[in-house]
Amino acid sequence: MPESTTKAGTASRRKTVIGKVVSTKMNKTIVVEVTRKYPHRLYRRVMSRSKKFYAHDEQNTVHVGDFVEIEETRPLSKLKRWRLKEVVRRAALVAETKEPETQAS
Repeated sequence: MPESTTKAGTASRRKTVIGKVVSTKMNKTIVVEVTRKYPHRLYRRVMSRSKKFYAHDEQNTVHVGDFVEIEETRPLSKLKRWRLKEVVRRAALVAETKEPETQAS
């Protein structure tokens, strides 16, 4: 795995992973699903395992379906131990919220 670098150019010791955003329903919190693929020990078939991480998104900028890079950080809450580092790829379609229409009578 390549070493991460900070803005100053020094190597960072924090882990970074890339995953897909599956939920943004909480304020300033996103749920990122990271899928890793590996061969089965005996049969060599490619298996996939996924894990969900809770990450801090200060500006609420990402949407469901975006691919993001998250970085390990100090515990921010009971479940949050990661923070949003950058958006790798935006989702093709952003789900629109339906606004209630007012009818003039």
